[in-house]
Amino acid sequence: MSKPPTLKMDAKSTFMLLVLAAMWGGSFFLGELALREVPPLTITLHRVMWALPFLASIAVYNKTPLPRSPRIWGAYLVMGALNNALPFSLIFWGQTQIESGLASILNATTAMFAAVVAGLLLRDEPLTAKKIIGATLGIAGVAFIMGPSALTEFNPSNLAQLAILGATLSYAFAGVWGKTALASQPPLMNALGMLIGSTALMIPIVLIFDGRPSVDLSATTWAALLGLATVSTALAYVLYFAILARAGAANLLLVTLLIPAVAIGLGVLFLGEDMGFEAWIGFAIIALGFAVTDGRLFSALSRTSKGKAHTG
Repeated sequence: MSKPPTLKMDAKSTFMLLVLAAMWGGSFFLGELALREVPPLTITLHRVMWALPFLASIAVYNKTPLPRSPRIWGAYLVMGALNNALPFSLIFWGQTQIESGLASILNATTAMFAAVVAGLLLRDEPLTAKKIIGATLGIAGVAFIMGPSALTEFNPSNLAQLAILGATLSYAFAGVWGKTALASQPPLMNALGMLIGSTALMIPIVLIFDGRPSVDLSATTWAALLGLATVSTALAYVLYFAILARAGAANLLLVTLLIPAVAIGLGVLFLGEDMGFEAWIGFAIIALGFAVTDGRLFSALSRTSKGKAHTG
């Protein structure tokens, strides 16, 4: 029996991860541009709807089979809600009240919350002490960013930050749902299926709350919407699954810490945003929480210290 391929971060995997971070980090910047003319729910519809034909063409090219089971399509509807419709809408609404860079920092808690949710709901991913500590540090980082005023004052900025956290929890539950309900399906079909599900959900929601979407938009807005759909969604999913197969889930999670760097950089350069001192300290605490949850950094430091002790 041949050994399975070793999953590692070689130069190509690292480059792919950086590109994925640029794609997803850029979504916060593109969302900020689109929000100048388009409401949040409609942006979400544009993002998932225009990604559909692009991803469908890739699926057809790869001869990816369509599932026939109504149960699978029902699972795609739930996955579309948890991984696209709800979190995208919450993030875009949050960006109407806070900077894109700050939204990306709060979004960085996704990996820690996902580890805890999986630990509570999945038998093969038990809740460990490091997951609890990591999540606690993540919450501490968020609390530092929001400040004590969050307990005494209720303003749109605080509500927006809570909306971003709601999006991260939705992503966490989506991960569990995908593993339990869609593990038997091809990854590319899962991405396409959830986009079909989220598009089906968003069309009536947008018509009810925002009305018929306008096509009379500036070239900049159309470019932002199409960039969100094709680059930050369709292409990003293809690259996501390619990295997953090449480097594994643990290495793929590193993108969580790279996304804010891209989003903050674009916000500072092109949107005139300025991250406060609290945001940077909070991000450092969140990054520490991720390192604890991931565990590899501390394992490497432990091995290094033991090696020095043996040679000393």
